Amino acid sequence: MTPSPLPQTNFIEFLGTAGARYVTISQTRASGGIWISFEGTNLLIDPGPGSLIKCLEAVPKLEPSTLDGIIVTHKHIDHCNDINIMIEAMTLGGSKKKGKVFVPQDMLDEDSMLRKYACALPEEIISLKENGDYTLGSISFSTPLRHVHPVETYGLKFRFKERTVSFVADARYSDTMASCYKGDILILNTVLVQPFEHVDHLNIKDAGRLIADIRPQKAILTHFGRELLNKGPETFARQLTGETGIEVIAATDGMMVGL
Repeated sequence: MTPSPLPQTNFIEFLGTAGARYVTISQTRASGGIWISFEGTNLLIDPGPGSLIKCLEAVPKLEPSTLDGIIVTHKHIDHCNDINIMIEAMTLGGSKKKGKVFVPQDMLDEDSMLRKYACALPEEIISLKENGDYTLGSISFSTPLRHVHPVETYGLKFRFKERTVSFVADARYSDTMASCYKGDILILNTVLVQPFEHVDHLNIKDAGRLIADIRPQKAILTHFGRELLNKGPETFARQLTGETGIEVIAATDGMMVGL
């Protein structure tokens, strides 16, 4: 029996705010990804470890079989560990060929979490590319920039009817980011308190610079590393609000944002 679809509401829900290895393997914060529902279309971004469980534990429950698509921004395990089981859940164990899966091209290599059998279950597997434009039901999005990161990685820019939501995935800061991610809501994967040489992740200073340059209506920090969590994401969010004059929020597991 096919479960009833989710109510037709428009929201973003954070199924986890863990960033990088240490927080993910300790599950100090969950690593389930981000769920977006808009006008009856359901989309999951970056199904890391525990994504399926976090969907089923959500209140109200996020029924995986109602998914229309899945996006993986890059193939690091904290972003794609549950990709195969989420594809199975979306397709009712492979009994119903449905949904689209959007992944970087290197996710289709042999050294990838995405298994060959799972690629046959959805309607389509789509390779992301820089400056790509995509549609999934009522959701349209683009990948304006390939990020500086150890593997092929893309940020996302969603165009909804009344607002634009930009999602800056894992990356080393670059001067081109601000022009690529203009929008009403800015979501930033902010792993570090301060920069570390040879670590391609945003830090608090980078986040502040992007928020000041983009000037969204609201900015949301997520994907926190161990030091940032220990020092308190909310403290840094308040600091950036004071510095930029923009409302900055530190995401928490299970937090919902209306669209």
